[in-house]
Amino acid sequence: MAKQYFGTDGIRGVPGTPPLDDATLHAVGRAVGVYLHREHTTPHALVGMDTRESGPHIAAILAAGLKESSVDVTLAGVLTTPGVACLVRQNDFDAGVVISASHNPFHDNGVKLFSHAGMKFPDAVEEEIEAEIPGFLREVAKPVAAALSTDESLHREYLDFLRNRVLDGANLSGLRIVVDCANGAAYRLGPELFRSLGCDVVTIGSEPDGRNINAGCGSLHLEKLQQRVPAEKAALGVAFDGDADRALFVSASGKIINGDGILLAAARFLKSAGKLPKNRVVATSMSNLGLERALSGEGIALARTNVGDRYVLEEMLESGSALGGEQSGHIIFLEDSPAGDGLLTAVKVASLVALRGSLDALLAGLKDYPQTIVNVKVKSKPPLEGVPEVEMALREAESTLGDNGRIVLRYSGTEPLARVMVEAEHASDVEKFSQSIAAAIRTTIGA
Repeated sequence: MAKQYFGTDGIRGVPGTPPLDDATLHAVGRAVGVYLHREHTTPHALVGMDTRESGPHIAAILAAGLKESSVDVTLAGVLTTPGVACLVRQNDFDAGVVISASHNPFHDNGVKLFSHAGMKFPDAVEEEIEAEIPGFLREVAKPVAAALSTDESLHREYLDFLRNRVLDGANLSGLRIVVDCANGAAYRLGPELFRSLGCDVVTIGSEPDGRNINAGCGSLHLEKLQQRVPAEKAALGVAFDGDADRALFVSASGKIINGDGILLAAARFLKSAGKLPKNRVVATSMSNLGLERALSGEGIALARTNVGDRYVLEEMLESGSALGGEQSGHIIFLEDSPAGDGLLTAVKVASLVALRGSLDALLAGLKDYPQTIVNVKVKSKPPLEGVPEVEMALREAESTLGDNGRIVLRYSGTEPLARVMVEAEHASDVEKFSQSIAAAIRTTIGA
């Protein structure tokens, strides 16, 4: 069943307009409360947010809805998405609520929900919650925000969790690291974490003003980090997104390392330590063919899922895999946490650098195949393979590329876009087939 409010990563929108208007947010809180009472006798929810100026108001309206449904609410204040997931799991909260639009600009925001196990609610639960929302929307015209105070002790507890995830034998003392916090949820936690581990920390994007989250900094804007790491003679740089559930890296030489590189480095280490069950890594359809071939050369299989860290986690749990993630920097170390956690990933990568040398050396043998993604605005979202013109363009491309390329067609879960991903050994093929498939989409269902 198609969902009206929830997309691939919670509810997203512009604050003050549906579905992030006060009436809908209050109804969402009420509906979540109804669901929680089906599962728990006296439910207790933890609420956290990133640094967007709209966050406190959204949190207060959602909390009012939760409280009206007899759910106790604790506010963590500004905290990363995986930090909320971690604390929910460790402190037996019955649910976690995160107010964030991740890597989006400040004028967007969103709501993400986590279960008592620290995992995102599955589609079936989101559908249950959606079924309750219309009824509550008819009940309250103008909800009143709840008064909330922040429990600062939760930040310290999350930092303790992260500090205990340094790899055995790794000494981070004196390691020089540049940390780009995206003016987001990690703006305090990131620098404090690495300084407490003895690192020499240089910061970027650690002065949020409510409107500068992800603005020219963070994981979507790596230019400053690329410049600062070599200039500071740092061992590595890390950039988070607005809610710090992802991390991308820059090596000492200034080279960008995405999630594929981190999966390879971590897989090599875990296999050598006998901690990679079935010699298997889980990634998505977007991970580069170069990662698959590098892993295969070392006897490690790569399983692919649909895009989205929830689908990676589902496959990891089903197959008993310990490591998985996305090219975008969502990495899951399941032995430590079921959530993609940028700070946790940064601790692991810094540990690997301390133990094994530079990131560049850790990624020896990884060849990135040329890859591009073309976004096409669409007016509707029929199955792409069922559109004759698109199917014809796809068949031609697949026939030509054979085993030396991949094509992934999918719709955005939050925008009216079709995404065409093509990768191949030769850049000319990437350009040719991405444009031919995009053109077929544009002429048939383009907006």
